[in-house]
Amino acid sequence: MIEVPRSRFEELVADALDEIPEELGRLMDNVVVQVGEDSPAGLLGLYEGVPLTEREAYGGLVMPDRITVYRRPICRHCDTEAEVIEEVRVTVVHEIAHHFGIDDHRLDELGWA
Repeated sequence: MIEVPRSRFEELVADALDEIPEELGRLMDNVVVQVGEDSPAGLLGLYEGVPLTEREAYGGLVMPDRITVYRRPICRHCDTEAEVIEEVRVTVVHEIAHHFGIDDHRLDELGWA
C-alpha cells in the first residue's frame, strides 16, 4: 500500500484525462470526473449515468453523468506511485468506456477490465 495525498491523486486523474485522445474527448457529453475517497464494495472507479449509446431524447435539465475514481482503494491496491499512475490511467479509461456504452465483458476482452 502507498499513501498518495489527495491533491497529488487529483493531478494523476487530470493527467490520465489529458491522455485521452482529443477526438474521443470531444465526444464525451455531459459527464464530470471526480475523485472519491472510499468506494462501495472496494471499487476502484464507478460510472453513474446514461451511456451515450442509450441516450435517445437526452437533454434538458439532466444532471451530468459521473465518473468517480477512488483514491484509497487504488492506493491500497498499489505499492509505488508508478503503480498508482498506471492504475489511475486504467481506471479512467475503463470508466470512460462505460460512458461510451462499453460493458465490463467487452472491456475484459480488450484487456481493460
